[in-house]
Amino acid sequence: VNFDPEAVDLKTYLAGAAEYLDVVADQGEHGMEVTPGEQAYSMRANWKLLYENSADGYHAITAHASYFDYLRATVGVFREDFNPHEVGGGGKSLGNGHAVIEYQAPWGRPVAQWVPQWGESGKEEVGRVKAELASRLGEQRADRIANWNRNILIFPNLIINDIMGLTIRTFQPINPGYLEVTAWSLAPRGEHQEMRAWRQYNFNEFLGPAGFATPDDVEMLELCQQAYQNMPEVGWNDISKGMNRPDNNQGDDEVQMRSFWIRWDELMGAARHEKV
Repeated sequence: VNFDPEAVDLKTYLAGAAEYLDVVADQGEHGMEVTPGEQAYSMRANWKLLYENSADGYHAITAHASYFDYLRATVGVFREDFNPHEVGGGGKSLGNGHAVIEYQAPWGRPVAQWVPQWGESGKEEVGRVKAELASRLGEQRADRIANWNRNILIFPNLIINDIMGLTIRTFQPINPGYLEVTAWSLAPRGEHQEMRAWRQYNFNEFLGPAGFATPDDVEMLELCQQAYQNMPEVGWNDISKGMNRPDNNQGDDEVQMRSFWIRWDELMGAARHEKV
């Protein structure tokens, strides 16, 4: 419900994010569905920290080192053609505070990037999915859907992580130092049973409250919150990476994080300007 009679329509509000949501929606020949169940957890941190955490392209290798160690130590969980020096991609501002970071990664994607862990039957099914995508959408868009990951940030508190699983995440501030998170798994309707099983396995293994990533993120953000409370004289974070190359952003730049804060300042500063 929106009580603002001057509110814009949804597509206008989404701005450039609409196209990225279409990329996600195109994964399903028969549409998309939220799978049963949800994840709920909390952290003692300011809610805006989770937005930044969901957007940056550089914390995974260090903060989630145990996950990558696990991938290296487990037979067949890297895709065969992955080159860590050619991940490509980067962040983009999409207007109205929305942003995205798009990149390549070594893990398997049920739509549609096979890893040896899934065996020959999984390889056959991924091949079928890729062929269907190419037939329906063309080779270029099919390649983008299958081989590229994307974290889509919808201002102010909605995240779509299209990575080794496909996740909808939203979070609510309860007070300035505490937030609650709810997350769901999204999947193509009518997906093959074997791929659905791997999707949910990936979803829980990395993104679940007891997975490889989420406990790391909770711990790091709570430590950040403690640091901010202990050093109130530090008034801001420096998120200036990439400002000298606005048309050629790289995976470790911060334009997608600045997009949030620019819009935040526009909205929160409006009252200040009106009073002046």
